[in-house]
Amino acid sequence: MIYLDYQATTPLAPEAKAAMLPWLDRFANPHSPSRAGREAAAAVEHARGQVAALLPTDGETIFTSGATEALNMVLQGTRGRIITLATEHAAVLDTVEWLRSEGREVEVLAVGADGLIDLDRLRQALQTPTALVAAMLVNNEIGVVQPIAEIADLAHAAGALMLCDAVQGFGRLPLPQGPDFIAVSAHKIHGPKGVGALWLRSGVTLDPLLHGGGQERGLRSGTLSPMLCAGFGAAAALAAERLDRDRAHVERLWQSALQTLGPSWIVNGSTEQRYHGNLNVRRDSLDAARLLADCRQVAFSLGSACASGSGRPSHVLRALGISDREARQSIRLGFGRYTTLDEIVEACTLLRNAAEAQQRFAA
Repeated sequence: MIYLDYQATTPLAPEAKAAMLPWLDRFANPHSPSRAGREAAAAVEHARGQVAALLPTDGETIFTSGATEALNMVLQGTRGRIITLATEHAAVLDTVEWLRSEGREVEVLAVGADGLIDLDRLRQALQTPTALVAAMLVNNEIGVVQPIAEIADLAHAAGALMLCDAVQGFGRLPLPQGPDFIAVSAHKIHGPKGVGALWLRSGVTLDPLLHGGGQERGLRSGTLSPMLCAGFGAAAALAAERLDRDRAHVERLWQSALQTLGPSWIVNGSTEQRYHGNLNVRRDSLDAARLLADCRQVAFSLGSACASGSGRPSHVLRALGISDREARQSIRLGFGRYTTLDEIVEACTLLRNAAEAQQRFAA
């Protein structure tokens, strides 16, 4: 199988696996004062430093079960009006809709046909007193990169805080300055599932989402897993070391994919302000769901893994003004560090041939 679903999850890095294995047997609680507990705590703090090295220096990093928890911590832990974008991940959109049902004021801003925010529209929305602006760095479905620094500047000028979902950009792109909160996840950078982190700017406070033992600076009670933290830390350290090499490799894969697919495919979203490890494309008359069945030797998706199986057209593509018919003609290819050039050519050749066969039989 050729794996092209990096936005859903990434293959576990051998270095992350190696960092995790010793903690399968070393089972001590990192919050225990025993010697074994202190050793586990030291491993957690070492991992925290590795993750924090990819984040801004003027804040602190707390471990979570993943980015969904981190985002919920901020959205539910701040009080007041929230502004976000129509193309955000369900972890944000579903949470703000629940908050709206609880009486919180929420405004969801439309985006342009390129998937990018209209900063003038945000400026206008911020004329109403606002507590928090939430925006994703790299969109998980179409790869579009939002102008996070500019969004943060506008939020701060209006007296609001800014939350950045950096899951798809962390370890792949340099993080912009400006956000007050940054949510990240291990399994999107070749680390294990079940662990993520929230970065908070120094001096910023939150109401805790989880109460209990007061772990993680009193913001996230619960026993941490040294094994998962160690894997996350190793993956983050490797991402920092390989940042330039990985970006250059992704660029080669992107160019090769476009060339192999050919001119009959249309890229969804901006082609300029975009992370090139995410190729979301559509083709006229394509039945994308059938293409999944026709090309089972290639792992790719029709959109967010979190919404797969719903049968609904992608809310992200619809926010771009793409029709339901065009959305059902769209596929997402995600690739990265462990994808080879031969694999991308073979996979895109299979996809192109299957799409052309669909078109011939439909004629």
